[in-house]
Amino acid sequence: MTITVNTKAYTADVPSSPNSAPYLGPAHTFTTLDKFDLYRTMPKATKEFSGIGRSRVKLSRTLTLTGALTTSGPLTIDISMNVPVGAASADVDTALADIAAAYGQQWVKDLAKSGDLTA
Repeated sequence: MTITVNTKAYTADVPSSPNSAPYLGPAHTFTTLDKFDLYRTMPKATKEFSGIGRSRVKLSRTLTLTGALTTSGPLTIDISMNVPVGAASADVDTALADIAAAYGQQWVKDLAKSGDLTA
């Protein structure tokens, strides 16, 4: 299977478990990261609660650095999602749309680039 993000195709690699799926990008090599990792943890119900499904999307890339002590370094962006069993599909869609929109906002970029918390 292949996933496409901003016109870049990421191809499925061999998963390390039934609950993970790595996808390698066009720049990925033995020494250079360019990948998405997908993870899941299935809900565990108790007699009082139906459980929460957990999932993650992790982007990893090796970047060329300037003005640093090394010439390259890893960039990681990790998105965790916790969705209770029984959540309405529309509610999940709305939350995902909100976080997708937030990622494009200047205050998120400022936080990522300089640690600025003052949105």
